[in-house]
Amino acid sequence: MPTNPELGQTISAAGIATNVHDQGAGFPVLLIHGSGPGVSAYANWRLVMPELAKQARVIAPDMVGFGFTERPAGQAYNMDVWVAQAIGVLDALGIEQTDLVGNSFGGALALALTIRYPQRVRRLVLMGSVGVPFALTEGLDRVWGYEPSFSNMRELLDWFAYDRQLVNDDLARLRYEASIRPGFQESFSAMFPAPRQRWVDAMASDEAQIRAIAQQTLVIHGREDRVIPLSNSLTLADWIARAQLHVFGQCGHWTQIEHAGRFARLVGDFLGEAQIDEPKPLS
Repeated sequence: MPTNPELGQTISAAGIATNVHDQGAGFPVLLIHGSGPGVSAYANWRLVMPELAKQARVIAPDMVGFGFTERPAGQAYNMDVWVAQAIGVLDALGIEQTDLVGNSFGGALALALTIRYPQRVRRLVLMGSVGVPFALTEGLDRVWGYEPSFSNMRELLDWFAYDRQLVNDDLARLRYEASIRPGFQESFSAMFPAPRQRWVDAMASDEAQIRAIAQQTLVIHGREDRVIPLSNSLTLADWIARAQLHVFGQCGHWTQIEHAGRFARLVGDFLGEAQIDEPKPLS
């Protein structure tokens, strides 16, 4: 029988049975996925993991409430829980320090983890990131307010991608079927109930704490992103002292999919430049 590529290994992270992909060898890089319906680490990172694994040990967990990680009864979903789980993944795998890549919701998580555990993060990559104050977009409201149906998923995918050739009925069917697996929609709908501006605000880190981040940081955004505004990345690039910004033109919210090869090379080169004594203190 064919195996499900979304399944990796199961480890205990902060007491949560966590589905984790672990590929390659070298300095570790932890990839944290976004928050779309039916999302999993594999769905987010399937095109990127094999490329980065040529030079690094790639770790990609399903955060609790998403993918194939267990959903304990009565589980709370908030930044404290997700940061603790991510640190638990590193601890369970014996990783003292990692590079960190966060996508959208995962960017907010990556920011919070870096602020709380700066010694655990060598370099930081934020892509289409939440984590700073912004007004809820129609696109994000639709993502978080998704109600399962094939037609709703087909419409939702149009909000994610600039290149409509990426969005077809086959992809919509796959993502719709993923969104209705047992427990998936129940946990997803419990995370971000309306009114949803409060969840944007809850995931924002403090400006002074963001400005204190010492890590070399690569900020990435799609110019035509209709889910998370480009202004978020401009703010992050302004606030983080050692930030550089790359904007992909003709690109929506899926930078790692719409520009997969360029994305992997950009991130791989950025992480490959790291020195052994990073992060250095801000002067």
